Amino acid sequence: MADGPAARPGARPAWRRLLARPNARLGLAVLAAVVFLAVSAPHLTPYDPVRQNMRARFLPPSAEHPFGTDEFGRDLFTRVAYGARISLQVGSVVVAISVFGGALLGLLAGFLRGWVDTVLQQLMEIWIAFPSLLLALAIFSAFDRSLLLLMVIVGVAGIPGDFRIVRGVTLSLREREFVEAARALGARSHRVMWRHVLPGIVPPLIVSASLSFPAAVLATAGLSFIGFGAQPPTPEWGAIIAGGRAYLRTEWWIATLPGLVLATTVLGLNLLGDGVRDVLDPRMRK
Repeated sequence: MADGPAARPGARPAWRRLLARPNARLGLAVLAAVVFLAVSAPHLTPYDPVRQNMRARFLPPSAEHPFGTDEFGRDLFTRVAYGARISLQVGSVVVAISVFGGALLGLLAGFLRGWVDTVLQQLMEIWIAFPSLLLALAIFSAFDRSLLLLMVIVGVAGIPGDFRIVRGVTLSLREREFVEAARALGARSHRVMWRHVLPGIVPPLIVSASLSFPAAVLATAGLSFIGFGAQPPTPEWGAIIAGGRAYLRTEWWIATLPGLVLATTVLGLNLLGDGVRDVLDPRMRK
């Protein structure tokens, strides 16, 4: 019962400091707009995101079609709105895989040390040695291309970064007085690790997740752009942009407008991530 009230006062100033930063407010506004677009997509547009209408091909932006239509007569605003759902889903799953995997392995390596630390560090070094893009292309060439596989690949590629963060924090925490006191009182290693060390790695993981989310969205869109991951007619932003690159000279809106939405989203999420880092990272505090 004593932990709850003590934790609340620390959380409130963090939110105040975050909202006091213009870059964080702008990032939150962009994130809110993307979430609203994703959640309200069926109510914002009457069109089907995948149904073709060849009579409405290549219509420029208008009141009826704010983003115009593509080569199959599909309303681009509808596809972008439904694509926001996919981007948020992809970012969440990728970050969850990266953070959970990196946190678990980094906590074990930093707390247990010894052969466990050595083996996991060597594994991460081998992991990092493989270029992520080439590894992704090799895996996609061996398996069927799917959005789920793409999320797993991008998420697993981010594990070494979170591993290093968590391992470094764990090495510092395991030598702190409260950890030594818990051991002196007879607490077992697993209880000390989960009860006393784990809460200390949460803030850096939040910072890592906030910075990894836009990178995951951009990486997934990039791989979908070159033909991996989401396959037509899935309304994924990278795939939509790829479909319009052949018409840039004439029907510029097909690739340009979804590209602007993607760029704005990634920029906003990066601004929010920078704000979270400034608030939660002690090295960034003035």
